[in-house]
Amino acid sequence: MEYRNLGPTGLDVSAICLGTMQFKWTADESASYAVLDSFYESGGNFIDTADIYSNWAPGLSGGEAETVIGEWMKRKGNRSKIILATKVRGKMWDGPDGEGLSRAHIMRAVEDSLRRLQTDTIDLYQSHWPDTDTRIEETMRAFDDLVKQGKARFVGCSNYSGDQLAEALQASKRDGLIEYTTIQPHWSLVERQKFELETYPTVKIYGLGIIPYSPLGRGFLTGKYRANKPLPKSLRIESVRPLLNNKNFILLDKLEAIGKARGKSIAQIALGWLLARDQVVSVIIGANTPEQLADSLGASGLRLTDDEMYELNRLTSWATGILSTPVS
Repeated sequence: MEYRNLGPTGLDVSAICLGTMQFKWTADESASYAVLDSFYESGGNFIDTADIYSNWAPGLSGGEAETVIGEWMKRKGNRSKIILATKVRGKMWDGPDGEGLSRAHIMRAVEDSLRRLQTDTIDLYQSHWPDTDTRIEETMRAFDDLVKQGKARFVGCSNYSGDQLAEALQASKRDGLIEYTTIQPHWSLVERQKFELETYPTVKIYGLGIIPYSPLGRGFLTGKYRANKPLPKSLRIESVRPLLNNKNFILLDKLEAIGKARGKSIAQIALGWLLARDQVVSVIIGANTPEQLADSLGASGLRLTDDEMYELNRLTSWATGILSTPVS
């Protein structure tokens, strides 16, 4: 397993981060423990979750993934060897403070997450997405207090635009508060433009570590969706359907060709492209089984050549000049 520095935090994390949205949803409890075991035994130490996982699923109310992780760490006795990240923002209870990034919501939500995770501190506590109804100063002051209290070590954000990120960082600097050190964007070879146009320039200026989620394009970049072949059954088929076009099928052919020459899978090459991008620390991968996880783990340590990066950038470019620095 390859390890990288988590932005400016000083923490060393595995280049593959285990995402846990599927726990108790598409992976039952025993399958979830099996995936966690396999990840840990492979050298993985970076686990990402969120308090709302998975409150959209029938019979679930949120907090289930955190509970599974907490029980697993207790059984293993390995909390000190795990870099644990969770997120706050979504609706977790009724009432005016049931969701958002207000101080009232954050202070209650963190206690609930700590209890479910069976830990005293969260290594990386993240804003799941912005809250335009709360002043950013209130959010960052609440995070600052959590760090001072030892309930969080570092803070990060997810799904922020460049302007929102800059506003948060400037507010922290102005008021002497803890700053976001990482960002989780929706980013992959087939979904580049939004992040690269709106947020990546700001991330580069401020030097945040990047932890992309959905790095396999909601499953499209595994190669299971191919031109002129029946669509596989999937809970995510409607979200993947917009990606089923000729340009992306050509990309799959190129990924497959590079992979065959390297002895790697389509998914591993797609992950390798992200891991070669500036400031990318780790890519978040979900898995329902250890077998699914094993394929993603094969991307750790992969180094694509400049020519391979250039070709992948060329096939997925969205703006003039995107190819000027192919491995940036």
